[in-house]
Amino acid sequence: MRSRRQQHTSPVDVNLVPMMDVILTILTFFIIISMTLSNQKSLNVPLPRVDQSASEVKQADPLVIGLNLQGQILLAGKPANGAELATQVQTYLTKNPTGAVILKADRQVTYEQLAKLLAELQRVGGERVSLAITN
Repeated sequence: MRSRRQQHTSPVDVNLVPMMDVILTILTFFIIISMTLSNQKSLNVPLPRVDQSASEVKQADPLVIGLNLQGQILLAGKPANGAELATQVQTYLTKNPTGAVILKADRQVTYEQLAKLLAELQRVGGERVSLAITN
C-alpha cells in the first residue's frame, strides 16, 4: 500500500491591491476630467435694466361674462342679451386692448351653448377669452 502524502498547499489568495490601484486611477481620471469640463468661463454680459414705467403698468379688471344653466348671459350679475353683450365687450376692449375676458359658465351648460357664446365673443373681437367653470 502506498501511503498518501498530504500535500500542504496554501489557500488561494486574491491580491486586491493591484485592482484597487486601477480603480483609484480611473476614479482620479474621471474626477479631473469632470472638474475641467465644469470649469467653463462665463462671459461678462451686462444685464438689461428694467424700466420703471413697465413695472408700474396696472392690469385692468377682467370683464366677467356669465352663462347659467338656463342659457342666460349675465354681465355683472345681470341678465343681458346679445346686443348688450356685443356693445359691452367692444367698449371694454377699446378701453383695455390687453384686458382679459372671462367666461364663467355653469358646469351643466351644454357645449353647444358655450360654443355659440364663444363664437359671438370672437365675432365682436374677444380673441382671448378665458373659461371658468362654476358648480
